[in-house]
Amino acid sequence: MDEDEYESLPPNASSVDHMMAGAAAGIMEHCIIYPVDVVKTRMQCLKPDPNARYNGIIDAFIKIVRNEGAFRPVRGMGVVAFGAGPAHALYFSCYEFIKNNFSGSVKAGENSKVNFVAGCFATLLHDAVMVPSDTIKHRLQMYNSPYKGVVDCVVRTTRREGFKAFYKSYFTQLSMNIPFQTTHLVTYDFLQTHLNRKREYNPMSHCVSGAIAGALAAAVTTPLDVCKTLINTQECCNPDELCKTVKPNNSNNNFSNKLNFSVLNSAFVRNTSTSTPGVTASGLRDAIFIIYRQNGVMGFFKGLGPRTLFQIPGTAVSWSVYEYFKYYLNKKKSTIG
Repeated sequence: MDEDEYESLPPNASSVDHMMAGAAAGIMEHCIIYPVDVVKTRMQCLKPDPNARYNGIIDAFIKIVRNEGAFRPVRGMGVVAFGAGPAHALYFSCYEFIKNNFSGSVKAGENSKVNFVAGCFATLLHDAVMVPSDTIKHRLQMYNSPYKGVVDCVVRTTRREGFKAFYKSYFTQLSMNIPFQTTHLVTYDFLQTHLNRKREYNPMSHCVSGAIAGALAAAVTTPLDVCKTLINTQECCNPDELCKTVKPNNSNNNFSNKLNFSVLNSAFVRNTSTSTPGVTASGLRDAIFIIYRQNGVMGFFKGLGPRTLFQIPGTAVSWSVYEYFKYYLNKKKSTIG
């Protein structure tokens, strides 16, 4: 098979072929490393329950399984798979389309500017589908989560906060995922240019490139991921520790003054009324203020270890599966031809 033919899916491949490859990659990525994602969410909590304080990734796994059962680390996996399939289908198909049609005279995949733009547009589609799933996932991953399951979480969240609650972190997720995905994609294609010059199916190069690209992108965007987790959970990962909504200081809009946090009556208060919804932050700015107030600059790097560990196998698996689908479909086309 000619190396140029392998680099993209067959010219006569249907949109279903593109989406199947992306969906398979996304589902495999999120499901395989889902337990690590649970640990990441727990470790990013600003004021965790005393029973949910962990000294590291291994300690977290041991305590979660011992105190909450062997299946607790996979609770909520179904909703992630349900969202990851279509989200990644749109993501990869959009990325491949732009990369292969707008690279000009440069070989597809080797034009960093086009890869950057492709990553931005692909992320817009991906997040539109994935954000609601992430919101439900985070609430189910919390320690002592008040929700019985996915349906209960959807019903109660909609009743208390409205449907908009599922997209409250959309801007934050875009702010995180656009730099994440562009860093990820540009790094991956850069590494492929050096590790796989012939641009042929090479499982080892796809795995290594995906792992390094994912780790780098994850580390760079961890602060925004911490903000996203806070916005999605809205309860600081402890149903009894509720935060007051941050109100803007109308008398002075100077950012340096806002860092004094005089606009916060109290970042965290114990709410004894079960009927009063606990709202931590209405957006990215509120989340930044609350995190800085509670933990300082280091608060933005909570869960850096598990997040990076989460991405290394995740992106390695994702790219390996996707590249295999490209190889398989092209091989099938060659056999038929």
